Amino acid sequence: MARTTADPKADTFTFRLAPAMKAALAKSAAQEHKQPAELMRELVRDHIARRERQAFNEEARRQCLTINALAKDPDSDEAQVAREMEADLEAFADEWR
Repeated sequence: MARTTADPKADTFTFRLAPAMKAALAKSAAQEHKQPAELMRELVRDHIARRERQAFNEEARRQCLTINALAKDPDSDEAQVAREMEADLEAFADEWR
């Protein structure tokens, strides 16, 4: 039988499902005209992408909080940049009025 996976060096991962869950997976896969294994690969890819987005958002928030804390000092570079950004935003808003 020919390989159906795009990655010929893919590893096999075996796990257990309750019979009802396996039947529901098979039914869902059939409705989407896919093999259950392809549906599982999509679910894993979606899960990994969601975790990566979550990690990115958490790091962005951490950096934002750090910068905001530093910007409280009016003599800091961060405060200067914030003032410049506010001035740019005001100028941009004036152009659209």
